[in-house]
Amino acid sequence: MSEGIRIALADDQALVRAGLKALLEQFGDLRVVVEADDGEALLASLAATQVDVVLSDIRMPGLSGTDALRALRASGDATPLILLTTFDDGALLLDAVAAGAQGFLLKDAAPEDLHDAIRAVARGESLLQPVATDPVRARYAYRDNEVPKSNFSDREVAILRLLAGGYSNKEIARSLFLAEGTVKNYVSDILDKLGTRDRTRAVLKAITLRVI
Repeated sequence: MSEGIRIALADDQALVRAGLKALLEQFGDLRVVVEADDGEALLASLAATQVDVVLSDIRMPGLSGTDALRALRASGDATPLILLTTFDDGALLLDAVAAGAQGFLLKDAAPEDLHDAIRAVARGESLLQPVATDPVRARYAYRDNEVPKSNFSDREVAILRLLAGGYSNKEIARSLFLAEGTVKNYVSDILDKLGTRDRTRAVLKAITLRVI
């Protein structure tokens, strides 16, 4: 990525697109190479132009950002995608994750947070800005065969909370004064306990079970 992280930007409001583009390109390592005003235009552009990260509004006329994401994943396109929304809605978070999003941010996020999120997903990480968790718990009822909170140590709960904030293993290690290899082992154990190989889904399940 010597030329910077190449970004596809989709939003149905021209002024919002222009503002986001200007905001992103103030960081020297980000470059908007695709602009689209709806999901269909985004898909058409991505078929012709390779990008490193897609940044899309979640709700657009016609094909929404979530629907465009599903179409991308169905076609085998694994380009990291961050969905943006003005709504602090845990149900939207669930839909975004189920569709295959690597990131989910509120539109009022600080520019530095958006920059960090783009860099994180470009590195292959996931980032979910904290949102209301009640809709998450309402969607998934607790089941007796699920892992109870008591199965998790205080250290594991602390790591799960950092995972929910989008922290990488390296960042978690720095925050908790642990070796990165130790954090990796903790994360592996957490995923095993929650029965998932995906960090994002592990966070959602932990929220559902009130582990965090």
